[in-house]
Amino acid sequence: MQEVLENNILAFWLENMQDTENRGFYGQMRGDGTLVKTANKGGILNARILWSFSAAYRVVGKPEYLAAATRAKDYILEHFIDKEHGGTYWELDYLGNPVDTKKQFYALGFTIYGLSEYARATGDKEALRYAIQLYHDIEEHSLDTVNNGYIEACTRTWGEIADMRLSELDENYPKSQNTHLHIIEPYANLYRCFNELEAKGVIGEAYAEEKAQVEKSLRNLISIFTDRILNPETHHLDLFFENDWTRGAGQLESYGHDIECSWLMHEAALVLGDKEVLEKVEPIVQLVAKASEKGLNDDGSMIHEANLDTGHVDTDRHWWVQAENVVGFANIYQHFGDASAAEKALNCWQYIKDNLIDNEGGEWFWSRDPQRNINRKDDKAGFWKCPYHNSRMCLEIIERF
Repeated sequence: MQEVLENNILAFWLENMQDTENRGFYGQMRGDGTLVKTANKGGILNARILWSFSAAYRVVGKPEYLAAATRAKDYILEHFIDKEHGGTYWELDYLGNPVDTKKQFYALGFTIYGLSEYARATGDKEALRYAIQLYHDIEEHSLDTVNNGYIEACTRTWGEIADMRLSELDENYPKSQNTHLHIIEPYANLYRCFNELEAKGVIGEAYAEEKAQVEKSLRNLISIFTDRILNPETHHLDLFFENDWTRGAGQLESYGHDIECSWLMHEAALVLGDKEVLEKVEPIVQLVAKASEKGLNDDGSMIHEANLDTGHVDTDRHWWVQAENVVGFANIYQHFGDASAAEKALNCWQYIKDNLIDNEGGEWFWSRDPQRNINRKDDKAGFWKCPYHNSRMCLEIIERF
C-alpha cells in the first residue's frame, strides 16, 4: 500500500497536477489523460489535496509532500477563503477568481479537514486558526437549532438558497447523510488535532474553550447518526431528509457511504474517548458494516448504490467505494476480531490492484463496469476525483497495522 500511495497516487499529483502557471493545482485531467489547464478549480478538490499531502507528510515524512501540502494550503487561504463574508467559495476559474460563491457546508467541512490535518502534521497555528474559524461558520449558519442537524448550503452572504444540491446527481433536500458524514469527519480530526498539539506543547489553555465546543458538536453529531440518519429497520444510512428529519427521495441505499460511515462514526467515538459513547456506537458500527455487504460482489468489489423504489442499481465499481470498503472492513477486523472482515478487505484490495490502479498513467480509473470495461468518460483528476479516498485507504492501513 505504501508503494501504491507514493509511486502511483501521490507521484501522479506531483508530476501532473501542480499548476506551474497560476499556482495551486490544475482543475482537471480527463479520463483519456488530457490535461485541461483552463478548467475551473473546485473547493472540494483543493481541500482534499491539502488533506492528502498533509497526512502523507505526517505519516511518511517526505519533504516533497510537505511542499505540496503547503502549496495547497497557501492557495486555499489566498483564493478559496471568502475574506468578506467568511466560509469558502465553491468554485474558482483557473486564474483563481470566484465563479460560484455559494457556501456549501460539505466544502467548508473538507477545508477544515485539510487545514486541521496540516496543523496536525506541522503544528501550524495559522492553519488551525482558519480551521476553527470555518468550524464557527458551520455552527452559526448550518446548524439547525430547532430540529438539530446541519443544512446543506447558503448563498455567499449566508442567506437561503433554492438549490441546495451537492451535485446534479443528488436530490434537493435541506439535509443529507453525505454532508453530515463530511462534517463529523473534520470535527473529529479537529478535536484530535487539539489533543495532539496540546500533548506536544504547541497549544495551551487558550484553545480550551474552542476544544470544548468542538467536543460538544462531535457528541451531537454521533447522536444524529445513531438516532436520525441510521435506518433502524435496515441498518443502512438513509440519504436525504427534510428539515424535520422526514426521510426524502424514497428507498435509497448507498453501500459505499454505509461502509465509509461505519468506520468514520467509529473513529469519531474513538477520538472522543468516552466509554459510554463507544458502548452505544460499536454495535451500530458492526450492523452498518454488515448491511453494506449487500453491495459486495464475488470478485471482492462493491457496487455503488441502489434505488429500491425504481429497481435501478448502479453496479459500477467506483474507485472511492472500493477504497472505503477496504478501510471499513479492516476496521471491523482490527477492533472486533472478525476474520471474515479481513478477508473482505483483502479481496477488495486485490480487485483494486487488478482493475482500478492505472499502472501506466498513474492514479486510479474512476470505475469499471461489471464486464470490467474501464470508465474513461469520467475524470482521472477533477472536481470530484481527488487523491483522498485512495490515499487515505493506504494511510489508514499503514497506520493501523
